[in-house]
Amino acid sequence: MGETPVHRLLRLDGLRPANLLLLLALPFLVWLFATSADYTRSLAAIIGVERGASALLPGFLLCLVFFAGPLAASLLPRRFALPAAILSVISGLTLILTGIGQPFLASTVANAVDATTSPLVVQGETPRILTEAAAATVAQTFRLIAAALTLANAVLLALTFRSQHPALRRAFLALNALGLAWLLLFAHLGFATGLAVAVRAGVTAYILASILALVWVGLMQLKPGPRTLPLFTLLTVAALSLAGWQMLQPRLAYTLIGTGEGTVGITAGTPGQIVEAIRHGSYPGAPEGEVKLKTVVKPEDAIEQVQSGKLSGAVVPTPLAPEDLILWQTEVLPDAQANLATTALVLGIALALLAACGFLYQRHPLSIAAEFLIDTLRGIPMLVIILYIGLPLAGVLKSSTNGFLDPPNLLRGITAMAIAYSAYIAEIFRAGIQAVPQGQIEAARSLGLTRWQTARHVILPQAFRIVIPPMGNEFIAILKDTSLLSILSIRDLTQRMREFQSATFLTFAPYNTVAIVYVFLTLIAASLVARVENRFRTHRH
Repeated sequence: MGETPVHRLLRLDGLRPANLLLLLALPFLVWLFATSADYTRSLAAIIGVERGASALLPGFLLCLVFFAGPLAASLLPRRFALPAAILSVISGLTLILTGIGQPFLASTVANAVDATTSPLVVQGETPRILTEAAAATVAQTFRLIAAALTLANAVLLALTFRSQHPALRRAFLALNALGLAWLLLFAHLGFATGLAVAVRAGVTAYILASILALVWVGLMQLKPGPRTLPLFTLLTVAALSLAGWQMLQPRLAYTLIGTGEGTVGITAGTPGQIVEAIRHGSYPGAPEGEVKLKTVVKPEDAIEQVQSGKLSGAVVPTPLAPEDLILWQTEVLPDAQANLATTALVLGIALALLAACGFLYQRHPLSIAAEFLIDTLRGIPMLVIILYIGLPLAGVLKSSTNGFLDPPNLLRGITAMAIAYSAYIAEIFRAGIQAVPQGQIEAARSLGLTRWQTARHVILPQAFRIVIPPMGNEFIAILKDTSLLSILSIRDLTQRMREFQSATFLTFAPYNTVAIVYVFLTLIAASLVARVENRFRTHRH
């Protein structure tokens, strides 16, 4: 006898047991957050509900339907495509004819500009708000954009069901996809800023980690050719030659005058090697302990302050140093040449080692480099990688480019997590590729397919189905590990929980609340992964 809908309802077909338990506990959680002021305040502070957030959510939902409707109409079956497209047009007309979306859009623009310098923002207001003139301009501009997109989506609706003009149809879909990506990944969500930071960081880091993992796996599949080792040998010689040439550049002569105790003046432009030597006393006759330093613009001013007793010592160019005050002299390379020489030397040694290992193991040097990188990243704790990339490495990048490249803390954290997780995901991809029967690869090549065609049409589709479960686990793990980004003062869920707990001195409510929020996030992610796994599951007989 076949299974009836009643049987399917009783066993809650398609619902994970963990989700069922959470569903049964949901009334208690709703009661707890509704009746307890501590938990209500904790939830609002941790999720990031700003003042006036109730006016932002309707505009966000309208924009979400407006951009997602055409995409859904293109991807869903025909019986669902028409309602999705109609909803998109209705939401667009609502945004044009009413002011429901104005608070959300104004909040988005206000948080996209610099609050300290932009004339669009009212100074000193938290959360940020636009001036009346700026708000009117934003409203008028968005109405024009929404009108154009609504008309385009209406045309897209007709093209979708008539299957005409595919190029124009793809252009409209790409436009809506960009709008949806902006809304979900970049727009300021004042009704859930902390939650948005955590989810966006996890999703972005996961995508970047998957791309990097494919790069590592692709490098590991490289085979050495007849020109591989000569090319790496030539690159090694070039790098070492550049390092040697930079080291032979004219050196700068500096002198420490006066004494090394007390406060030492450092003139502008003094190489960093000398500054560190003075600060830590790593020169002959230096005093014990760290020395206090003071920046002086001109060498003449430094000499005058030493002679007048305002400074105990100063570092000045040697030609300007008074002979009766000389304490220590040295010559060093300028910072630019020294950094370039060090970088070229490290690169040359690395290329030489890779070339030697490639010769010994008869493998491509880049394949060995990818394998070494994967093993190294898996051996370093996640927190150490986040701190290393987020603080010293980003600082070196900023100083070496004179402040031109100064990524925000969130971008540093996302990059660190992507690099760290790419090593684990690369091993998953490699295992999935190796699980594809070798006979199929050989058959594809016998049919005349190139390596790229074989990978695209034979290997990757089968490997994708194999790696879905472990890839889902990595997504859940990376979503939880976004809590580590709080170490960089990124105001995600965990950082907001710390701030709220420090301000209120509550004990259990903030910690319980953030734990519940993460449980909901991971269970939602697990459900999505299960659906994807069921969708692409390979049935075995």
